[in-house]
Amino acid sequence: MVRTAFPAVPLSRRPLTPSDDEVRLWYENALGWPTVPGVPVRLAVGVRFDVLDVPAEAGYAALERLERSGGLGRGFPVALEGGRMRLLVAAGSAEELPGLLEWLDWGALTLDLVAIGAGGLMDAPCPPGAVADGDAGGGAGGDAGPAARPLTPVRDGSQGAAVWLRPPEPGRGAEASLPTLSAMGTRGGARGDRDVPPDLVPLVNTVATQIHRVWLRRACAAAAVRADGQPLAFS
Repeated sequence: MVRTAFPAVPLSRRPLTPSDDEVRLWYENALGWPTVPGVPVRLAVGVRFDVLDVPAEAGYAALERLERSGGLGRGFPVALEGGRMRLLVAAGSAEELPGLLEWLDWGALTLDLVAIGAGGLMDAPCPPGAVADGDAGGGAGGDAGPAARPLTPVRDGSQGAAVWLRPPEPGRGAEASLPTLSAMGTRGGARGDRDVPPDLVPLVNTVATQIHRVWLRRACAAAAVRADGQPLAFS
């Protein structure tokens, strides 16, 4: 059979970046997550989930440590935006956070940890399977579920638009994977079991530890820079 070669003609295709209406419909129809009117699309926090907003550097370190210690860092949705990481946790967790930090002996320190609960908003990342402008794949979905996707840094989320590092899974009850407070860190079921959501207690404790370590490292680096600029003093 003779095959005829034709000049390469770009095929028309839908833009990789979905419209605001498509984004809104995906969240409301596929996940049942309410949005608020306006552009860009924002998710209403405190209805189906709360958010822990942390520095991305500390967030990566915390999730990696939790995964190594028994899979508690796996499964639940995680987003990035502007150098911040958004950890989605069970609705009501924001109200529990101050008391939980006190119980974990973190109450005396000022941590770069923001809890967003009822009445709060979160920019809606591009749905999985779509590629945001300039995205190198951080928000794309695939055959592997969120728990199987490695926690590799995503550049776009640190520069501007919100992207999913680990997107929610439609059709599986996205809230079922969210970390929740359960008997102050004790829960029945095997650790790492996808049918059992992670505990909020080890998540918060690990995140707080990593935030404090980042702060200490930066404070020490700043002190070293200041010391380098000072003349030596002799008695």
